[in-house]
Amino acid sequence: MLKRKQKPLFPVKVIANTEIAPRIYTLETEKKFEFIPGQVVAVALSPKEEPRLYSIASGNQSNHIRLLFDINPEGLLTPRLSQLQKGDEILMSEPFGRFLGSEEPAWWIATGTGIAPFISMAESGLCKNKTLLHGARKLSDFWFADLFAENLNADYHRFSTRENGPGITEGRLSHWLNMQSDLPNNIKYYLCGNANMVIEVRDILVNKGVPFENVIAEIYF
Repeated sequence: MLKRKQKPLFPVKVIANTEIAPRIYTLETEKKFEFIPGQVVAVALSPKEEPRLYSIASGNQSNHIRLLFDINPEGLLTPRLSQLQKGDEILMSEPFGRFLGSEEPAWWIATGTGIAPFISMAESGLCKNKTLLHGARKLSDFWFADLFAENLNADYHRFSTRENGPGITEGRLSHWLNMQSDLPNNIKYYLCGNANMVIEVRDILVNKGVPFENVIAEIYF
């Protein structure tokens, strides 16, 4: 979930709501608006509520909009989102935002549900000339790993802080980045995840010669 922002909201129907891992859900709704991969939507269950922002996690050619979220037990929205059934209605804004995927070479860097916009970019056919650094605590937390492995092959790098396995680098992705001496500085780096990761990785990239304007961040709270 992203930081809050007010936008006009419109009713959309739920198509599916699936728990893909413990406390992790994909919510699919009808698609009323076109979008650019990487954009977000504001979501609420009542006009009286302050909406929350979620990155779209589906390809722009699909007939639905998918959201990826984890349940915050103390949250006002996600526990109720997890209970929605097919045919229920939620309120959603038109897509917006500047964290936009393109066909240009780039590195994608994500942790947690920050993988959502890169799911959209991958399903929209934007994997050419891309490298993805995907950080998680456990192996079961690499959601949509098959999608990235199929489309990125050796350019899909997974980093786990608690478990190890085939093709997994132990430790935080930020530590791996800090050890690199030849990061390309003429491409864009897209960072999406919790604030601590985004700030740390941005500082590492800039200190290694990547221009500040080449680091594009979407912070999740």
